[in-house]
This record gives sequence, structure tokens and C-alpha cells, in this order.
Amino acid sequence: MSFVFLKNLIHPPSRWETPATVRPLSAHGIGHAPDSLNLSSNDKINSNIDVESQQSDICRSPQEKPSKKRKFNIDARIVSDAVLGLSDGLTVPFALTAGLAFLGDTRLVVLGGLAELIAGAISMGLGGYIGTKSEDESYRVTVHETQTLISTLPCQTHTLVQSIFAPYGLPDSTISTISKTLHDSPAMLLDFLMRFHHQLPPPASHRAIISGITIALGYFAGGFVPLLPYFCVGRSEVLRAFWVSVGVMAVALFAFGWGKTGVVRGWKGRENVRFCLRGAVQMIVVGGLAAGAAVGIIRAITHND
Repeated sequence: MSFVFLKNLIHPPSRWETPATVRPLSAHGIGHAPDSLNLSSNDKINSNIDVESQQSDICRSPQEKPSKKRKFNIDARIVSDAVLGLSDGLTVPFALTAGLAFLGDTRLVVLGGLAELIAGAISMGLGGYIGTKSEDESYRVTVHETQTLISTLPCQTHTLVQSIFAPYGLPDSTISTISKTLHDSPAMLLDFLMRFHHQLPPPASHRAIISGITIALGYFAGGFVPLLPYFCVGRSEVLRAFWVSVGVMAVALFAFGWGKTGVVRGWKGRENVRFCLRGAVQMIVVGGLAAGAAVGIIRAITHND
């Protein structure tokens, strides 16, 4: 993509360019063709129509070509934040409620689980917000340093441009032309170095707030699932709610593991199904280990008492 961008920058394509017309030559003289090469007026018209139709097919943009179905794309960062919040929400609160269940009081499980959910969601959301703000600040610092480098050390920025294109084996004259064109526009050079040297795209607006809210909501939604059975039983039926919660979480963890893998890799095909199944099993194993550890610790403490 960088070569296409730079080619269009140096040699912008003309919208009026058309293929040159080649006149056939013959032994009878210039401009006279043998009878076998003479075209009737209808043939010439049909030939021109064919050429124009081919040109229109080539020049037609991808948006103009008919397509059966367009794939809906989701921002990868939003998916990553949602997966982070849900994965922690489905494991940590489940492990806590499973451990508290063996204390024998449903009310204690509900209150402790809700307290952990609220505190955990706030903590996870703030962590995502602060982390994204740190990335934005790092981007601004890099932009300032690159601007200073462009204005004070153009020889070094020329070397950076050369180093970017060096692995592709381009002629030195081509790289010099590209570098000169970029240096004629400091803003374009800054954008080029940020994207291809530092590999830092511009951060999206309100990215930190969206990240924090997505992680917090994902954590709360995931952590509320194992609490639901405890709202539906009596205070002394905590073990019954525990086993229902285990069954619900097994299904939820399996579905989440399958879904997060399918979003990344795709849903169809034997290989994708195999990876989705592996992701689902991994989530069940992780959630089971966390819950088992919490239950074991609670039972060890209560047994000693």
C-alpha cells in the first residue's frame, strides 16, 4: 500500500489518459493496409464498443461491482476490550461465588458477589481508560519528537526513509525521488514516518472512554451470570444454587470461548470449527481451575476452624 500511495503522489494518474491508437502499416505505403486488415465501418464500431466495455469493466470501482453480501466489520480494539472484560468477569466472580457458597449462606454469596462485581468493574474500567490514555500520550510525544527531527535533522529523516524501503530492493534514484517528494511536505513526511517507521496510526477520538466503558460493562455482564441462580433459591439452599451456577457457567464459558474464537477466525470450515472448539474447552478449563482453587481454599479454611 505504501508503494501505491507514493506512486500516485509522484506521478498522479490522469483521468483523461486513453490507449494510443496504432495504425497498421503495409508494403503499399503508410496509412494503407492490405485488404485482410481493412475493417468495415460496422467492425470498427463493434471493436470500439468492445474496447470501451473492457475499459469500463477495468475502471469500475469495487463499490460499483455487484456483491452478494458484505461482511460486517467490528473495530478490533472494541472486540479486544469486550473479550478482556468478559473473560475476567466470567472467571473471577464465578470463582468467588463458588468459594463463598460453601459457607452455607445464600445472602452472603449474593452480597459478596455484587460487591466484587461493582468493585471489579470499576477497577477494570479505570484500568482500560488509563491504559488507553497512556497510549495516546505516548503517540503525542512521538509526534513531537518526529516533528523536531524533521525540522532540525533532515539528513536523518532521509536515512529513515531509505531504511524503510531498503528491504524491497528499490533503485536508489527511486528512493531519492520519494524522499525528496516527502521532504517537500513536512506534514506528509510526518504522517509517513508515524505510519511506516514508528508504526503508530492516529488514535481514535474518545478511544479511552469507549475502552473503559466496554471493559467495565463486559466484566459486569460476565460476572452477573454466575450470581443469577443464587437469586432464585432460599437462604439455606446455597449448594443447590451452586450446582446450578456450575452448569450455567459451563455453558456460558463454552459459548464465550467458541464465540471469541469464531469472531477472530471465522465460523465456517473444519479448521475454524476445530479452533473454536479448542477455545471453548480452554475457557471451561480456566474457569474450572479458578473455581476449584477458590472452593479448595474456602473449604481448607473452614475445615481448620
